[in-house]
Amino acid sequence: MNRPAARSLRGAAFAGAVLCSLALVAAEPAPSLTTWDGRHPIARIEATVVHFVPADREVLPDWRERAEWFARRIEAFHAREFQGRSELVARVEEAALVSRLPTAALREGDADAIFFRTLREADERLSFARETGAAFPVLVVLSDINWRPLDDFHRLAPRGAGWEFEGALSPEGIHVPGAASGGARATYLAEAGKGWGLVSADGWRVPYRGSDCVVYHEGVGHAIGLPHPDGAAADVMSLGQYRVTLGQSWVDAAQKRRLGWQPVARFDAAAHALFSSFTAAPEPAVPRPGQPVTLRLGLPEGLAVTAPVVEIQTALRGPWTTVAVPATALADGVVPLGRFDRPCPVAWRARVRRAQPQGTADDAAELWGYFQVRSEPGTPPLPTGVDPLEHAVPAGAADTPPVDLLAAVDPPRDAVSGTWSLEPAGDDGGARLTAPRQFGARVELPTVPPAAYRLTVIAEPLDDPDGLILGQRAGDARFVVLLGFTPDGAQLGALENVAGGNVAAPDNPTRFAAELFARGRPATVVVSVTAGGVRVDVDGRTRIDWHGDPGSLSLSEYWSTPHADRLFLGAYDCRWRFHRVSLEPLPAGLPAR
Repeated sequence: MNRPAARSLRGAAFAGAVLCSLALVAAEPAPSLTTWDGRHPIARIEATVVHFVPADREVLPDWRERAEWFARRIEAFHAREFQGRSELVARVEEAALVSRLPTAALREGDADAIFFRTLREADERLSFARETGAAFPVLVVLSDINWRPLDDFHRLAPRGAGWEFEGALSPEGIHVPGAASGGARATYLAEAGKGWGLVSADGWRVPYRGSDCVVYHEGVGHAIGLPHPDGAAADVMSLGQYRVTLGQSWVDAAQKRRLGWQPVARFDAAAHALFSSFTAAPEPAVPRPGQPVTLRLGLPEGLAVTAPVVEIQTALRGPWTTVAVPATALADGVVPLGRFDRPCPVAWRARVRRAQPQGTADDAAELWGYFQVRSEPGTPPLPTGVDPLEHAVPAGAADTPPVDLLAAVDPPRDAVSGTWSLEPAGDDGGARLTAPRQFGARVELPTVPPAAYRLTVIAEPLDDPDGLILGQRAGDARFVVLLGFTPDGAQLGALENVAGGNVAAPDNPTRFAAELFARGRPATVVVSVTAGGVRVDVDGRTRIDWHGDPGSLSLSEYWSTPHADRLFLGAYDCRWRFHRVSLEPLPAGLPAR
């Protein structure tokens, strides 16, 4: 996910600007809205929200309250942003879905592998979207785990014998989503006509400001094909989760128009005023033990509301305690939360209602948030009771985080053939490397891989797909993973070479045919190289699972590069844009599976 931005935008004035931008006059009738690629209508989107729990865990006691809050938030946001052109209906499953797998089994592999393992089970168990209807179906999974151990209520990850803070803070010290162990993911499944979204525990169980943005970003935005927009702003598909709540965020106007949206004439912005303008934030953002803490409220001008109802919680599975609200709360915009006698995390929620209900979804608004009482600003409170499942790294997982290889590439220095271009990391946190359209283009990755490793690549063909080349090393042998090669129109893949045979060799045991790539659609490729073999997964599905002597692998002279101990990227008659290239060491002796 994106890293926190330098500024925060809050308050009624900003929300009012958003609403004014919507009240434009458009030609009627407006065309029907579709997914990003234009293939599926989204006049109505039906989101199925499910709480997904590993077999060895207990269901969170108040999971349904949390899930329902997110469901109502994303519905209200979609209604305001699309002004009735597209309707979102979010339905929360009656019961939590308990997985067939325990935590350790679900956590095998990287975040992408966990995403597909989780979503495939949820989709199959719920018989999701087996019957097509008028609505576009989206499956939103709220997982009870992160992709690596993390006590998300304290934002601490186990590191050796101790704990390390793994969270994100806004410039003013407000907790916002974002942890290396989080793992929120989504995909738009164009062929199946549906979308999948996964929000890990860090993104929803604890209500950091902007967590509602995460649920919409993954569960609706990416699930209907919306990409990250150009630039860096507080819109929901960009940096909204790090700057504002969902009520103060928006969908980029250019993206909405790409979906077919046009503004509605005489749009009633006031009907969404409470959702758009109600804000709340703790003061101070990082209180000390014994220091008074208040909740500062922001309310839309001229709108009469009832006294707020405020509750707090100091343990993830603990009770919610109602706070006494003074009669002056609305006039002063302040609710005292009291003093906390020791360092601890605190979750809070606040509800207000219109004094004169209109019979609409905007008659009430509720915000959830979180802060930490710290003895020193840079010292988070330590856990007192720890789930043992979050106290150790699972077997087979790397002890070090993946290394971002794109950050180290220097095209003028590392390019072997062709003119490669690198867009440096921007506000979204990621660099992008683009291959030229030519035969045999390749660039070295300036790192020597360990004996066993996992290479994760997110690549997007900018032309009709053709050969994606991932240069590998196993023992003293070099070879390539070739994917999407189209000599006769069909996409072929293989390891090259196996016993001297390339993709054209009929006896190459790794050769396969599958339509893996489409122009303009990023795909995730994970290559795992171990002492026992090579495994290649594309978008969560295993395509190559080869076991054998690494000495039988070889590299064709055509793909050679100056440094025999390095990995490399290559392209064949197609421009490929690389959004992610990361290397993760695997434990020695780990089998290929």
